Amino acid sequence: MLECTCVRSIRDYESRLTKVPHFAPIPTISLNASWGSRPGAQPARVPYPQCMRSARKDTVGNVAQSGELDLIRQIRTRSGNVRGTALRLGIGDDCALLRPRRGEELAITTDLSIAGQHFRLDWHPPQSIGHRALARGLSDLAAMGARPVAAFLSLGLPRELTIQRGRRPAWVKSFFDGLLALAAVYKTPLAGGDLSESPIPIADVVLGGAVPRGKALLRSTARPGHIIYVTGTLGGAAAALCKLAEHQPCRISKKLEAELGPHLYPQPRVAQGLWLVRHNAASAAIDISDGLSTDLTHLCEESGVASEVDAALLPVHSAATVAQALNGGEDYELLFTAPANARIPSRIAGVPITKIGRIVSLRRSRATVTLLTRQGSQPLNPQGWQHFS
Repeated sequence: MLECTCVRSIRDYESRLTKVPHFAPIPTISLNASWGSRPGAQPARVPYPQCMRSARKDTVGNVAQSGELDLIRQIRTRSGNVRGTALRLGIGDDCALLRPRRGEELAITTDLSIAGQHFRLDWHPPQSIGHRALARGLSDLAAMGARPVAAFLSLGLPRELTIQRGRRPAWVKSFFDGLLALAAVYKTPLAGGDLSESPIPIADVVLGGAVPRGKALLRSTARPGHIIYVTGTLGGAAAALCKLAEHQPCRISKKLEAELGPHLYPQPRVAQGLWLVRHNAASAAIDISDGLSTDLTHLCEESGVASEVDAALLPVHSAATVAQALNGGEDYELLFTAPANARIPSRIAGVPITKIGRIVSLRRSRATVTLLTRQGSQPLNPQGWQHFS
């Protein structure tokens, strides 16, 4: 059985740091024991970067006196004009107002990003953290074939991350640089949210999308005989995360940042999802966020089918291994199925499309997902990311 020799997530690294000699101890900050803990429990400890000095001793002349209100005004200004979008009313009122086009229905998704679980302050640039927080939800919309309509952000931050020191911008400003740059690419206005002081950084992004009524791509509609396709390449994000862990820098060079791009700045396949819906080309779809082995299992279970994947056909990223392509998460590519007679192009909106296998009857298969190799067939168990596992 193929097993991934590299860990797949931030949490995996946290559990293995003591086993790798070249990892230096990670500085930590203690959280108030009364926050999110049981009486008598020890204070929680979370990774905190050496390059983030305590702001309690260096705040004179650097803190906006109006605090949260000033930050909200800055965010509202940066969010831009909502004219020409499905967002009728954005930041400024108690609720946003959305108006999809006639014949559309809303698709809503939410994704939570937590320091120490989904990112680390001493590994990830704030621009990357903002980009990734939004990219996860955009990828969910892409998997449904939905057009992004509006984003909502609930952001909890330690006070230190809102402070500007000299010419260096506040962490929160750089976070919004990354989030709003990606939002602009997909014409997704930031329509509202919430701000709060928090012991650790937490970003909860809610995204609304619109899809033609009855046309949304689902996980539950794959059928035996359908062909399995993926967009782009697989394993690049897992390989980049391994490299990031080896360097664990406070500041990432431009050259290294480019090599880490699949992990730091994943590109959601919104255009490809829209194309599939517009051409009625796909029968089912899911985004690859937890790893191909895990996400294909999800799709098969929802559809009540089994599948076969040909290892020789996998579009493995040039920096990745086959195991990373099968089990590494956060590629945010689309995995979709289509009838055997469907005309699926080799590229959609510039992104390669690869046939990797087929859907088969669950009754005739010994495993939900079977991997076909030169040595024969073997069960492909889900080895991607799973919370609480």
